[in-house]
Amino acid sequence: MRLTAHRLAAALVVSVCTVPTAAVLSPAWALPGRVQQQTTPAMTQQLSCGNQNVPPPPVDSSEQPPAGKSAPPPLPVPDRPVGGPRLGECDNVLPEKAAAVPSQVNAAAWIIADLDTGAVLAANDPHARLRPASAITVLTAMTAFQELDMNATVTVTKEDAEQNGEEIGLAAGGKYTVKQLLRGMLMTEFAPDAVSALSRQLGGTEATLTKMNALAAQIGALDTRAATASGADGPGMSSSVYDIALMVRTAMRNADFTEIMKTRTTTFPSTGSKSAFTVTNDNKLLANYSGAIGGKVGFTPNAGNTVIGMASKNGRRLVTVLLRGEPRPVATWLQAGKLLDYGFAMKSDTKPVGQLVERAPASSTNPETPAQARPEGARDVNGEPILDPSAAPTAFGNVGGPLTGAAGVLLVAGLLIYLRKKRAKRARALSSS
Repeated sequence: MRLTAHRLAAALVVSVCTVPTAAVLSPAWALPGRVQQQTTPAMTQQLSCGNQNVPPPPVDSSEQPPAGKSAPPPLPVPDRPVGGPRLGECDNVLPEKAAAVPSQVNAAAWIIADLDTGAVLAANDPHARLRPASAITVLTAMTAFQELDMNATVTVTKEDAEQNGEEIGLAAGGKYTVKQLLRGMLMTEFAPDAVSALSRQLGGTEATLTKMNALAAQIGALDTRAATASGADGPGMSSSVYDIALMVRTAMRNADFTEIMKTRTTTFPSTGSKSAFTVTNDNKLLANYSGAIGGKVGFTPNAGNTVIGMASKNGRRLVTVLLRGEPRPVATWLQAGKLLDYGFAMKSDTKPVGQLVERAPASSTNPETPAQARPEGARDVNGEPILDPSAAPTAFGNVGGPLTGAAGVLLVAGLLIYLRKKRAKRARALSSS
């Protein structure tokens, strides 16, 4: 992992601002400066885990809201853990008689899940709300897949090219396709120039975040609030290992995303005054883990190290996500490899501890249904239009809409017949008198 300027600065900040262990492990409502949230008995166990309503306190000022604006309130905590009751447990959530978790793993939260079945094989604090760093760009990419033409040409502006951070090197005035920008965003640890260019195509920063958060709510990622599209720290930024795994599983149904995830190097063409240049995938699992099929790494001072790792062995495809990791005693990508080994070592008939859901569950704290959360004209992750939910799938296909229309026609016809008969009866009565 490259030792960048923002990493060096973060190391200095962390060295003098590190939160004491006792504070990190304290319940969310006991930490100083936290926004207190009324709890219910169903939430008591979750809140006792710590960080189940908001991430730990930041170590710098990057999450201060702009002047005149207040920080967003904590996201509601679902009355039931999404994915199953065991996923509301603290610490290690393991199958019965499971082997010990590899001792090298030190991330604050992690998860192992099956990409095909959605089964959660094991986890640690799966719904703890932590900062995702650039793992959130999986959600950014999903939003782009829904709305943008992968072959459309985007002209990079001066503002895009001069974004703060470790840009991939896009040139102002350069022309790149949407898919090339997605490659740059997903293959590198941090690509604010590519994210800026993509966000403009999605309607601007605020519109992009609105669409991302609506999509997160739609698929059931209820721990997630995207405050930035790049993963940089921002007011209210939040996610969980469960949500990131859910996003990855959904995104992997898109052929372009799957192809980008396993790409080791890509060349950006020369454009304008910019010569061609090559981008190498920052995910070291691809080059060093047998069966690796993709992943994503990230880092911010407040998020720590984040890793997504995916691999395929013996007909099984697994994903692991680590949030708030530290590169000791081994690098975080090696810790991800240890967790993948742990998952592949489980027997195929091992009872899972939970499930990655297909859509947001309805609950008292999440009354908004996926259809209501969905922006008008939304498309699925493969770019296909999402049908009106009133056209509900049944054993006979999507007949909800047609049946509703047929019922309306019959109702009008019946009313006309009734009125005609009533007029005829009145006419007969008048003629007889």
